[in-house]
Amino acid sequence: MEKFQKLQGIAAPMPLVNIDTDMIIPKVFLKSIQRTGFGKNLFDEMRFNRDGTEIEDFVLNKPQYRDAEILVAGDNFGCGSSREHAPWAIADFGIKCIVSTSFADIFFNNSFKNGILPIVLPQEQVDILMADAEKGANARMTVDLEAQEITTSDGEVIPFEVDAFKKHCLLNGLDDIGLTMEKADSIKTFEDKAAQARPWV
Repeated sequence: MEKFQKLQGIAAPMPLVNIDTDMIIPKVFLKSIQRTGFGKNLFDEMRFNRDGTEIEDFVLNKPQYRDAEILVAGDNFGCGSSREHAPWAIADFGIKCIVSTSFADIFFNNSFKNGILPIVLPQEQVDILMADAEKGANARMTVDLEAQEITTSDGEVIPFEVDAFKKHCLLNGLDDIGLTMEKADSIKTFEDKAAQARPWV
């Protein structure tokens, strides 16, 4: 998993509340257990008409937000089913950080495991970031995970909280497999001792 340390990028405003996982990646696209390839279907029913043409006024179809790496969203982001394809699609599209007043628990935890930083802030601070995001591509935010700060395009600094263990994992690019591999030497030592003690197993 790619390390997340400091991100300076375009933030897309998406104030809609209760964006659920079926809106993020519709169930019709859940045909693979590979983590890649879902970005093209992110927010499919919101991004595209039935004939496949783009819906021009959807935020991620606007020229200034096509390369957005930060999403400033409405309340209760990621609710609905527990499909891990939702953070897969978000990451594959290129979004690395989502800011909201709240997230569904399973989506929140799955995001960290897939290299995405979900940040929970009070409504008044989300409103500040939403207004900054609405300025377009020239208004770039900086998200500093080590310092736990978001800096707006105008230089306003907004601190945020993050679980220490989840922060460690993101800073070091560690998913569940990576965490296990940190203990590779200990695992090998245990297996060698077990093999000597029970050679018949």
